Amino acid sequence: MPGKLYILPNLLDEELDPAPFLPISVNAAVAKLDGLIAESEKMGRRYLRKFISHDEMAKCPLRVLNEHTSDINELIIPMEKGECWGLISDAGLACIADPGADLVWLAHQKKISVETFVGPSSLIMALQLSGLSGQQFSFHGYLPRDAADLEKKIKELERQPGAKIWIEAPYRSAKMLDQLLKTLQPSTKLCVAVNLTMATQRVVSQTVAHWKGKSFPLGKEPAVFLIQ
Repeated sequence: MPGKLYILPNLLDEELDPAPFLPISVNAAVAKLDGLIAESEKMGRRYLRKFISHDEMAKCPLRVLNEHTSDINELIIPMEKGECWGLISDAGLACIADPGADLVWLAHQKKISVETFVGPSSLIMALQLSGLSGQQFSFHGYLPRDAADLEKKIKELERQPGAKIWIEAPYRSAKMLDQLLKTLQPSTKLCVAVNLTMATQRVVSQTVAHWKGKSFPLGKEPAVFLIQ
């Protein structure tokens, strides 16, 4: 009988206590695991350490799934043999702006049961906190790095209806905000949500005209950007 793939939620900040953010059902699921798939072995071990003992961790093999993984078929083999494996992202929900979707698709093709759990998603939390449209929204991953291509993409998104959401590498967050303020129309709504769920969380949602009169220091911090 085929096994199971658990899509497990992770914290947005690994230093936080899981209890306020992850459901108790995650503890039970982790205890059942025959193995864990993570973006790196280091992050996989840190995740397991929050739920099980060192001895139990030693019995739970880790496999890596990230942008460098060339063949996911090997990852599915233990589940085809009846084992139960977990899939995590470094932060938040796996398969959302992270590797994992192809593995889940393959699991469905192999008739392997897939189960997910509620947990923190910076994208959905940012949308809730923004005041932008929750009826019509789209996610755009990472925008182009080239300055000309980025400006073109921002203008393209600005013309589209609904809320548009994307993320950026923390070390590029400040540059992204600068480019948005240079490119967007004064009446466009812009929200920047930084360090969600952390003690340093900040969310500002204003028109671009109001943004240009504000001071918003943005260091190398994880941020979600939204416009409408």
